[in-house]
Amino acid sequence: MIEKNKNKKSKNLALTGGGAVAEALRQIEPEVMPIYPITPQTPIIETYAKFEADGKVDTEIIKVESEHSAISAAVGASTAGARTVTATSSQGLAYMHEVLYIASGMRLPILMVVAARALSAPINIHGDHSDVMGARDSGWMQIFCENAQEVYDQTIIGMKLAEEVALPIMVIMDGFSTSHSVENLETLDDKTVKKFVGEYKAKNALLDIENPVTFGPVALQNSYFEFKIDQEKVMEKVAEKYQEIAKEYQKITQRKYDFFEAYKTEDAQRIMILAGSSAGTAKMAVDILRFQGEKVGLIKINLFRPFENEKLSQILQNCQEIFVLDRAQSIGTKPPFYMETINSLYLADNKKKIKSYIYGLGGRDLFQKQIEEIFEGKFKGKYLT
Repeated sequence: MIEKNKNKKSKNLALTGGGAVAEALRQIEPEVMPIYPITPQTPIIETYAKFEADGKVDTEIIKVESEHSAISAAVGASTAGARTVTATSSQGLAYMHEVLYIASGMRLPILMVVAARALSAPINIHGDHSDVMGARDSGWMQIFCENAQEVYDQTIIGMKLAEEVALPIMVIMDGFSTSHSVENLETLDDKTVKKFVGEYKAKNALLDIENPVTFGPVALQNSYFEFKIDQEKVMEKVAEKYQEIAKEYQKITQRKYDFFEAYKTEDAQRIMILAGSSAGTAKMAVDILRFQGEKVGLIKINLFRPFENEKLSQILQNCQEIFVLDRAQSIGTKPPFYMETINSLYLADNKKKIKSYIYGLGGRDLFQKQIEEIFEGKFKGKYLT
């Protein structure tokens, strides 16, 4: 939920989503940033590289030969104890896939911004959530953003969260819809951001020769299981820590973030669930239908990993119908947001009408009229084409 900030130290800027990320990272000033270009993420690293070239940041930018090398270099830098960030999209994230598990298994607080994009084949450079959904069970935290303001805010929140819980995080925006669209947003001054994220000092670092550690040892049947249990235990603590950090950020900015944004859901009989830039369109449709007397509402997913099933169940407890919109397929089964919603309802033993829709693949537009037709029961089928 974005509200006007009364902080006199804030500044209004017109930036793309990519520019908003670069501005947040300039203020955080990571020590290491391995980079490799891929559309539509490239403007993030281009803008940040210019900051470095102009002497505005003192970051070691590592220009590598592939996305696999980028995440591998990030792992190396993070194990050494450096505050580390990177960015990618689509096939780049897919190419990183095997190393994602290494980063999370080693408990490395790497921040990666993803301009979410369709996966080949066929080749498509536009936005959907196929890439990040392919990585949703890799042990990384995942935060979805609706617009440039949220991308800026969640990058700052995400950096602090990753370092406090010692887990890697993806801050996700929709390719082109957010990454390349110019919006007005409110930024904080540099000192406020630096104070908020604080100085990073790794608890375990390869370069801390006084306290030697090992990363990536062999763990066979007698110990591997325990490593995975420990990962799950720390992930279970993330939600509470995210709320704590988000509330701290709200005191500075008056902008509120939670696991979900519940928009006009208090008395809603019909509720739609989705994530990303399409939430703005959905809110407009909700407003129009509300004006016509329809009791409809929207739940926008912010924190997707870990997923707060019980919290979602609480928001949904009084509604009658639920419409879940996914911008990705799970070929051979039901799509991700729909499955999480089913899990949430099962925990509360709810029996409600719930429908699944897939939209926006390959950058296809989602129109306000389509949302209205779903709420009104006029739309038949599964795909919003």
